[in-house]
Amino acid sequence: MEVVAVDIGGTHARFAIAEVEGGRVVHLGEPVTQKVAEHATFPLAWAAFAEQLDRPVPRAAAIALASPINPELIKLTNNPWIIRPPLIKERLDVDAYSLINDFGAIGHAVGQLDGDAYVHLCGPDVPFPERGSLTVCGPGTGLGVAQVYREAGEYHVIATEGGHQDYAPLDEIDDAIIRRLRPTYTRVSAERVCAGPGLVHIYETLAQIEGKPFVHLDDKRLWQLAFEGGDKLAVAALDRFCVSLGGVAGDLALAHGPTGVVIAGGLGLRLKDRLIESGFGQRFVAKGRFQQLMNTIPVKIITHPQPGLFGAAAAFAQEHAR
Repeated sequence: MEVVAVDIGGTHARFAIAEVEGGRVVHLGEPVTQKVAEHATFPLAWAAFAEQLDRPVPRAAAIALASPINPELIKLTNNPWIIRPPLIKERLDVDAYSLINDFGAIGHAVGQLDGDAYVHLCGPDVPFPERGSLTVCGPGTGLGVAQVYREAGEYHVIATEGGHQDYAPLDEIDDAIIRRLRPTYTRVSAERVCAGPGLVHIYETLAQIEGKPFVHLDDKRLWQLAFEGGDKLAVAALDRFCVSLGGVAGDLALAHGPTGVVIAGGLGLRLKDRLIESGFGQRFVAKGRFQQLMNTIPVKIITHPQPGLFGAAAAFAQEHAR
């Protein structure tokens, strides 16, 4: 059957037609990306997508959301849209739907994609074991986290809010970042440092350490400067971002007891080369008495261009195959 796969983040909403069969995704069509800011509600964004199709819209929806899932009312974490699940069938004119946390959806993608969908980042360059727990995490507008348990050819996904765990400082620069953020947030979570907007916090902290004046920039502009490489302080902030993400990914690995880690997220693929070249791997394993254990964990970056859409469709396929 056909289903409209949707991946709603803090900045963009993506749509695609997917074909699912026997609990798996058979095909995922070309995605259509919309800016969240250009639509007042999700149903209006859905209607805009429907207007672009030259065919009837499938009467099934697989929706991934950057938010915890509540059966009555969903307020997205970094997005002004409000979604009322009891009204979805009526508002979208569908007969069936699934709702899943966005990184829960990526967990489903990890559960169904094969080894060609990844590139090696650090740790042993070996395939993920067929049995055991995989941690899925990555930066976008927020910091998403999920857990995937695989055994006997099947998989189970646990969507989490692990990105909101405390950020654990390891050196003096981390301490300075925490000191800068604490007056604003009191409790500094990993997401404050290792999500897209966190680059601004790191950049301004480094400027303070260097004694350099700075103009406050939004994170979109700062990421652009960092990738272009012309602003040395922005490049240094990007390097520190990668190191910090390695530390957080290692903490999550310890919490989940995994046999592998997958880096995903809106920035994950864009950061591929930077992560490989950075101190991500060294910070990932820097867990004191557990460093030897950390060195046995393969860490990979998912390279599928739309894991959220694929995973939303996979979650629908699994749920409605029962």
